[in-house]
Amino acid sequence: MLTPEVETRPWDEQRAVDDRSYREQLAYLFERSAFYRAKLGDAGISSAADVGSLADIAELPLTEKRELKDTVTPENPVGAHLCARRDEIVRIYSTSGTTGTPSYLPLTAGDLENWVTGSARSYAASGVVAGQRIVSTYNAGPFVAGVALTAFERVGLCHVPVGTGNTEALLLAIELLRPEAAVLTPSYAAYLVETARERHLELRKSSVARVLVAGEPGGGEPAFRAKLEEGWGARVTEAMGIGDIGPSLWGECDEQDGMHLGARGFVHPELINPGTGGAIELEDGAAGELVLTHLRHRAAPLLRFRTRDHVEVRARPCRCGRTGPRVRCVGRTDDMLIVRGVNVFPSAIREVVSAFAPAVSGHVLVRPQSPGVKQEPPLRVSVELARGTDDDPLLAQAIRERIRAVLVVQTQIELVPWGSLQRSEYKSRLVER
Repeated sequence: MLTPEVETRPWDEQRAVDDRSYREQLAYLFERSAFYRAKLGDAGISSAADVGSLADIAELPLTEKRELKDTVTPENPVGAHLCARRDEIVRIYSTSGTTGTPSYLPLTAGDLENWVTGSARSYAASGVVAGQRIVSTYNAGPFVAGVALTAFERVGLCHVPVGTGNTEALLLAIELLRPEAAVLTPSYAAYLVETARERHLELRKSSVARVLVAGEPGGGEPAFRAKLEEGWGARVTEAMGIGDIGPSLWGECDEQDGMHLGARGFVHPELINPGTGGAIELEDGAAGELVLTHLRHRAAPLLRFRTRDHVEVRARPCRCGRTGPRVRCVGRTDDMLIVRGVNVFPSAIREVVSAFAPAVSGHVLVRPQSPGVKQEPPLRVSVELARGTDDDPLLAQAIRERIRAVLVVQTQIELVPWGSLQRSEYKSRLVER
């Protein structure tokens, strides 16, 4: 632990500390945020004194990404939630902008320090220690991942950046520089296992003892994780960040039972019903959409921001000594499909299918028959066979029956030859839109 006095603090004490930060943050929003003065005013809240304590936060309105984008102007490309003066901002990151103009994410010096601290805690939870080497595969560039990678220095690691899509360079770096750890997306980790086998390379015999996966859901799926650990001969843990809130907010320890909040003290987590927006207690076994609030942010702080990440909560004590609820990301609510009233996450389908290894490769593609979220059964799913495995109607039937038993949804399983479904050197596409 980088900061054991914080990471082992009893959760009720942490909530008391966070309550003070929350009240100060709300006062700051009313002073500087045109966006939240208007938003909270529309909800009948005219001052920080009207807000109450952190225990009452669920009474405040949620913040949607689209709301922020709608306030962007040529004069203010960040949006109306910008609170800091121009001379207070030391760095500006951006999202990928795949749907148009990117979202700009400014940081003050204090914001940047908090991001690095939270990310360093989350990565340190995985067991990497000062003096080791870690190879990374993210093209950080203008994106918030750059802060997460800076956190390696805070841990004391020797960082070897390779970047996305440089498979040859990555394999060579692992062979020659002998790093103890690698950080990459779950999809790329799986891609490398296959690529190495095709080239008669044994990742299991490499120096890498820890694989840290992040950037997409899936790293915590038991069957998928087991496949990665077998292929790499290494311990696999996952981390998770949300660009608008911060990089690598959560990180998993060796117990592999959910990710700890490395950004505790900087961010407050909530759980809601994604359909109704109603609050759900952060208790063991609870599931819902993750909502996050900045507690000590200055440049462009967010209040009750909907992450669209669907998570499961672990609240029982962890043997590592860290306190507070942990989460495992099941999938994105943006990817969720509803089949006759049943919520279905593509990553959950992959998890069920992966249990049929070695007959299948673990790659799946969900093929909705109509636009939109709601689908009529059966839901079409392409399942890729393992190399050298022939099409088998009994296998397709067994997969279909297992999915129905576990996920309560009817599917039409199409077995496709090995290599038919696209591999990715970054993130996998599980749904055909």
